[in-house]
Amino acid sequence: MARLCFRKAAMPEQLQARVEECYRQAEAFFKRSFPRPQVSLRLRGQKAGVAHLQENLLRFNAQLYRENTEHFLQQTVAHEVAHLVAHQLFGLRIRPHGEEWQQIMRSVYRLPPDRCHQYAVPRRRVTRYLYRCQCPDGLFPFSAQRHGLVAKGRRYLCRRCKATLRFTGEQRVEG
Repeated sequence: MARLCFRKAAMPEQLQARVEECYRQAEAFFKRSFPRPQVSLRLRGQKAGVAHLQENLLRFNAQLYRENTEHFLQQTVAHEVAHLVAHQLFGLRIRPHGEEWQQIMRSVYRLPPDRCHQYAVPRRRVTRYLYRCQCPDGLFPFSAQRHGLVAKGRRYLCRRCKATLRFTGEQRVEG
């Protein structure tokens, strides 16, 4: 059985069962066993799932799982398991969505080898910190990360006037 970890709540049984089902299908097809991965729902952002090949780890996006459960279980879980199976069969030299992976998707799981999901991903609200140079129209929105680097002493220069960009004290929220 797959080792599972999830913040605050238990791993959904359906997800756990689907990962195991995908492995059993691969084992029946290839007539060999595969080590079970660690499975986590600690993925955020635009990706539905990620397979970490050398760590034998699958990470899934909990929000996208909740919002697209049926398709997620059918396609996304098989997609990520297929990456680990392809790696264990063919090694690191294969392309992530190459022939080997596509063949596993088609032959083992009888699913289309779709590279990307079509789930609606809501845009996050982000804060931009406004910086200015000496140019009349020189206003530069900085990310929180870049703004933090300025606070630690990093300097950024305007490409036109070559002046150091200075924080205006203003910020705006986007998204």
